Amino acid sequence: MNVSVVLFTSDLRVHDHPPLCAALDGSRTVVPLFVRDRAVDEAGFAAANRLAFLADSLRDLDAGLRERGGRLVYRTGGLVDEVCKVVAETDADEVHMAGGVSAYSQRREERLRTALETDGRRLHVHDEVVTALAPGAVVPTASDHFAVFSPYYRQWERRPQRHVLRAPRTVRVPENVGSERLPVRGELAGLSEGLASGGEPEGRKRLAAWLRNGIGTYEEGHDDLAGDATSRFSPHLHFGTLSPVELVHRAREAGGSGAEAFVRQLAWRDFHHQVLAARPAASTRDYRTRDDQWRSPSSAAAEIEAWKAGRTGYPLVDAAMRQLRHEGWMHNRGRLLTASFLTKTLYVDWRVGARHFLDLLVDGDIANNQLNWQWMAGTGTDTRPNRVLNPVVQAKRFDPDGAYVRRWVPELRGLTGASVHEPWKLGEAERAAHDYPRRIVELADGLARFRRARSRG
Repeated sequence: MNVSVVLFTSDLRVHDHPPLCAALDGSRTVVPLFVRDRAVDEAGFAAANRLAFLADSLRDLDAGLRERGGRLVYRTGGLVDEVCKVVAETDADEVHMAGGVSAYSQRREERLRTALETDGRRLHVHDEVVTALAPGAVVPTASDHFAVFSPYYRQWERRPQRHVLRAPRTVRVPENVGSERLPVRGELAGLSEGLASGGEPEGRKRLAAWLRNGIGTYEEGHDDLAGDATSRFSPHLHFGTLSPVELVHRAREAGGSGAEAFVRQLAWRDFHHQVLAARPAASTRDYRTRDDQWRSPSSAAAEIEAWKAGRTGYPLVDAAMRQLRHEGWMHNRGRLLTASFLTKTLYVDWRVGARHFLDLLVDGDIANNQLNWQWMAGTGTDTRPNRVLNPVVQAKRFDPDGAYVRRWVPELRGLTGASVHEPWKLGEAERAAHDYPRRIVELADGLARFRRARSRG
């Protein structure tokens, strides 16, 4: 076989890349291809922060291929059309790609398979590239997917992981295939000021540092908001600049309780992917309906805007929302709290919050973002659908000295002790001097409204 195409999607790396390795094993030359899919832009998922991280990652992928004698071919347009054009230009026999789980990814694979087979070509879809374990690799007896994490995790943990693949030494690309100019981060507008850099070298650098200094304390430190002790691998997992399979192997090699806790988080990611693969409609519809009659966006408009701006009057909620706007990323504990506040304290549809997160998050992943929002809204897989996170209690537990709040809410930097989490207890003159907003809702009122609404459902 002379030519194969490797279609990169959410797997922008050369290390541990099954589609690339399979294509190189079966063909004399390969075409590493990335298509900037116009349909993704038209659907509103091309957020500026993710486009910047994507630009970094594509340039580093191109550099990694060039170090091995190859290069990345970049095209824009309809994905199926562009892949078929490259196949025709190079007379390629087959296309290799990683499997996806969203409804769009599944439709895209089928359309591409049909188009290629019509022309006598083949599509090979590889599992365990985007996830550590393929969706559907473990299933309960009476269903096509697990709806509860704990039994899923027990089977996930017992399932052997595939071996980590070496990066190829040589990549030969046909000379006659043209490429458009790669995108550049500096040409984008509207980026979060503190947005992290993307790309496989950055991801591997972060991985080495994490294994050296971070993983050992992960179990006790990952909920410490001010300590910022999470791995921050989520953007690299979303774009595939780090391999989830390699992360599982490397963590298990490190050993210890921190490694176990970290691997459990990777399993949560796989859990959400297997749910979405089996129930693609859960990206926009309740996985388990509670018959909620959410407040309309118009009636709750002022409160929604205060939530987005980090001006709710609840310091921990506001700190997390401001971190999101500044970095395009938010600590996981903050994600849970802000989602609880919007859906249960304000009783606003989870889709409003999920859309706002997707507009800003550099790791904005449909499976994890939508299903985490549903989990917190009580319409997803949470076995306690009516749980409500109290922002004051959460603050005292996960930011006890107020360091996280003072980092992101400068109006409160002069406060100490409990007052940083409960500024409404200050005298009127002192509160006004800090120019911090009043609470947009009393917690007791929000809780009562939520309970009434759910009891009616």
